[in-house]
Amino acid sequence: MSGPGAGHEFPSKEVSWLKRDALLFANSIGATSKELHFLYELHPNFSVFPTYSIILPFKLTDQEVTDFYARSKGSPIPGVPNFDARRVVDGQRKITVFKQLPTSSAGRKFELRSKVVGVYDKGKASVVEMEQSIVDAANGEVYSTVTGSAFYVGQGGWGGPKGPATPNYPPPSGKKPDVVNEIVTTTETAQLYRLNGDYNPLHATPEPGQKMGFGGVIIHGLYSWNATAHVVLEAFGGSDPANFREFQARFASPVRPGDKLITELWRTGDAVDGFDEVRFVTKNQKGQVVLSNGRALIKAPKAGSKL
Repeated sequence: MSGPGAGHEFPSKEVSWLKRDALLFANSIGATSKELHFLYELHPNFSVFPTYSIILPFKLTDQEVTDFYARSKGSPIPGVPNFDARRVVDGQRKITVFKQLPTSSAGRKFELRSKVVGVYDKGKASVVEMEQSIVDAANGEVYSTVTGSAFYVGQGGWGGPKGPATPNYPPPSGKKPDVVNEIVTTTETAQLYRLNGDYNPLHATPEPGQKMGFGGVIIHGLYSWNATAHVVLEAFGGSDPANFREFQARFASPVRPGDKLITELWRTGDAVDGFDEVRFVTKNQKGQVVLSNGRALIKAPKAGSKL
């Protein structure tokens, strides 16, 4: 669907990472010592966790802490209002992994290429849908693509298109989950995750969350999203990054420090290009859904394969 801003491409930006960044990311999303290939750089199968590229638009090439608000201003999108990044929340994200990233970008040049899919006016909010790809600058090879939507709270009503309905992937009705997993977050979960490069103050200090009506600090939606991707790969793909093709979820409600993340997972029996479809829903300890529309494409590990 075309409309104001649709198809607009931003200037490409260089991204880079060290082995240390790969280790930190895996650590921050719950990889355990059973998965040393994500946590130990001298492991013969040392790998970057497959969703790592989702952090690169925040991190770019930096090793030092960055100013989240200044960076979020970004470039204006032609034909739409200039939205305030201090009142933005994630809508949903979907990653498709075509090729595993190397454990470090050293000696190579990778770029973030971003374009607008659409900008939609929902009345009380505006939604900006983007597609971001990590590309080897030397040959144009795409390693992964993320589509995501950002909700600019209280910034609608400018007369833009309402936008298309997004497809729903509900869990199978009346079927018990194949796997149930529980993660207990702590008051420091977000403090560790933000060191990957996502330095939004909303996840570190109470004031922004109080102003936005959350009552204080909330954990990054992308922490829950990545931690659940880890759960899915461990449960159905033998923790092997080669078995990971696609993962998506919608951010349904905020997670507070200390909340439990209880994920119910189902194999649907359907397959796409040899990858099995998994559906999932993640709730907190009160039964409130925090990640909905959960769907992944994961390959079962080959018999006898051990990382």
